[in-house]
Amino acid sequence: MSDQHSEHSFETLAIHAGNTADPLTGAVVPPIYQVSTYKQDGVGGLRGGYEYSRSANPTRTALEENLAALEGGRRGLAFASGLAAEDCLLRTLLEPGDHVVIPNDAYGGTFRLFAKVVSRWGVEWSVANTSDPAAVRAAVTPKTKVIWVETPSNPLLGITDIVAVAEIARGAGARLVVDNTFASPYLQQPISLGADIVVHSLTKYMGGHSDVVGGALIAADAAVGEELAYHQNAMGAVAGPFDAWLVLRGIKTLPVRMDRHSENATRVAEMLTRHPKVTQVLYPGLPEHPGHETAAKQMKHFGGMVSFRVQGGEEAAVEVCNRAKLFTLGESLGGVESLIEHPGRMTHASVAGSALEVPADLVRVSVGIESGDDLLADLQQALG
Repeated sequence: MSDQHSEHSFETLAIHAGNTADPLTGAVVPPIYQVSTYKQDGVGGLRGGYEYSRSANPTRTALEENLAALEGGRRGLAFASGLAAEDCLLRTLLEPGDHVVIPNDAYGGTFRLFAKVVSRWGVEWSVANTSDPAAVRAAVTPKTKVIWVETPSNPLLGITDIVAVAEIARGAGARLVVDNTFASPYLQQPISLGADIVVHSLTKYMGGHSDVVGGALIAADAAVGEELAYHQNAMGAVAGPFDAWLVLRGIKTLPVRMDRHSENATRVAEMLTRHPKVTQVLYPGLPEHPGHETAAKQMKHFGGMVSFRVQGGEEAAVEVCNRAKLFTLGESLGGVESLIEHPGRMTHASVAGSALEVPADLVRVSVGIESGDDLLADLQQALG
């Protein structure tokens, strides 16, 4: 990471890190370099280090510098999707026979990658409740090379003490990987808490407008960053220049959006705790949440994701999703608009029958930045 902006606050970094004025025209927004190849100044004479856009592209470089600055890492890398980033990470760090500890609550696509893809080439994995450091320690084996954490987790909003698990990872000679998608670097910076690598689905809060798909890795160590960059180029699932530009644009408003997401989500969670048809509310901002104290220590605010369970079981939960009007029924999260979904039948269908299976009566909402009053009214009518 460049030290150019190291003295600046997060809000300033979000707008300026990587976003230098175009040297040719002075344009204050980095151009979209929609190009595949670059003229060389003689054989092997690369102008600015660019030869082919799979290897590097100036628009993607701007985004990668921005990501590294926001997460306090030494190297940022942008990918075509969050799962492409995860795949590159696992194939860089692991070999056949290695072992990974994964959380008992995680994105269904991450579980599918471990259970159906990575395991086929000899990587072993086991599940632990990462909210309990003792459970993580018990799951570690002499072959453990990676401890994988989501905090807050998807969709049950569990909280992992990053400092505690980082200590376990160091003691085991393993690397701690933290999926920071739900929090974003504005609310939480895992590298400062001991994480080795941070993962993002840039599709979510970083892009913020439901108009781009992307992923990212940010490494705390420069040498690990170089290894990841080598595999990024060798495997090729890079972010395209227009996608990189869209994420850069979204990041500029990340702080103000996350403040509003968190404010609205807190109101939604508090309303749901009082609703007679809701049996449980999962939101780390609630004092009764088991991870509330840890979240308050390692997060700036508590984020925009809320899950809740309803009376009447699975069919009742599905009906709540179907009756919502302002909350759009759809997968994904983190956009300015509010979304609602049934994890068991939608985003987490791939974990059915596994240790990560989610409750059938669970509803997950991504609380947007609309009027909080309107969002409360919509959920109240959806609950009936």
